[in-house]
Amino acid sequence: MDEEQGLRKTGRAWRRRPDPLRLAAYRSFITAYAEVVTRIERDLAAADVIPVVWYDVLIRLYESPGRRLRMHELAREVVMARSTLTRTVDRLEAAGLLRREPDPEDRRGAYAALTDAGLEAMREAWPIYGRSIVESFALHISEDEARILADVFQRIIAANRAQG
Repeated sequence: MDEEQGLRKTGRAWRRRPDPLRLAAYRSFITAYAEVVTRIERDLAAADVIPVVWYDVLIRLYESPGRRLRMHELAREVVMARSTLTRTVDRLEAAGLLRREPDPEDRRGAYAALTDAGLEAMREAWPIYGRSIVESFALHISEDEARILADVFQRIIAANRAQG
């Protein structure tokens, strides 16, 4: 992309403006995300299992070495504001689905660790969650499109994490 395609130099910094196609892509992405997540949340609630935000935290712990992460690492992995994460972890801990463990190398830090009850809650929710992912998302894209989306989103995630 060059200056004529949406970049305008202002002083030493670059001010970026999305071109119409990329703005439409962004708007479609956030709208699709909201629609899919709303459908998944509704399906999980109807089945009386853990909500999607809880599942998101627990799956990150499940996929981590020792099934635990330092709180700041967990904050980087989940899709929510840090204050929302703190409240969510409090609720998960109160429900017995995770526990906080002190970090022996940093007295101010703590780990969030998956409990057996948390693992069981994930197992109970997964059939509904998985079906909902298929019905609200996966059925609407081809294998090639899924590969492209995964590549694009990984590139966007990496670029934004590199920027801090």
